[in-house]
Amino acid sequence: MGKSIAVAGKGGTGKTTLTGLLLRYLAEKGLKPVLAVDADANANLSEVLGVEVPGTIGDLREGMKTEVPLGMTKEAYMEYNIQKILVETGTYDLLVMGLPEGAGCYCYANALCKKFIDFMINEYDYVVMDNEAGLEHLSRLLTKDIDLLMVVSDPSLRGIRTAGRIKELIEKLRLNIKKLALVINRAPEEGISAEAHQLIEKLGLELAGVIPEDPVIAQFDREGKPTVEIPDDAISYRGLSEIMAAIFPLYLQ
Repeated sequence: MGKSIAVAGKGGTGKTTLTGLLLRYLAEKGLKPVLAVDADANANLSEVLGVEVPGTIGDLREGMKTEVPLGMTKEAYMEYNIQKILVETGTYDLLVMGLPEGAGCYCYANALCKKFIDFMINEYDYVVMDNEAGLEHLSRLLTKDIDLLMVVSDPSLRGIRTAGRIKELIEKLRLNIKKLALVINRAPEEGISAEAHQLIEKLGLELAGVIPEDPVIAQFDREGKPTVEIPDDAISYRGLSEIMAAIFPLYLQ
């Protein structure tokens, strides 16, 4: 079975950007095949990666209402059409959940995506999931077995408390998370405050690393460039690479 990595955190912390940089890290290490799953309803992982998405799981769900041929089950319809919306590159495949306008229960789309991932996970060495911002997604994680859950927070005490609540919810739901790693993103040059360090320790969180605010990412965003194309020496990518170099041998090999 392949290794699974999930990225979670509240909105505005840069979790989708870090998901994209994580995919770049795996690619540069020659680790493939990789399945990337954009499980955030506000899907923008494709923009970070600079790829076009032909369709989403949500699109297929909407199509089930009117497009399933007579005699074909919804599951067969999904299996037939899933390959059409799977973005295939030389280093990873990308599957986007999406949420079409006027859609019904999002839980059903999640269930379909989970069924697909559970079936496909054995065909990929790594599955990387960019999850919904906040806490809601954790009760319906796409796969119950996660090798690494990277919880992304900004350096604020409020953000760190949110990370603590994610940890509490994981324990309550008894999810099988082999490693939970807190990553503080978009930190000032001087690092995080003493109060932040104290709160992290109080909440029982393990700080995997601190990634500084990166002006290069802001520049790429302004210019509409894919974030994954930032230079190798960009402080955000160097920071993520250092974190993964420490975690990878212990939990992802």
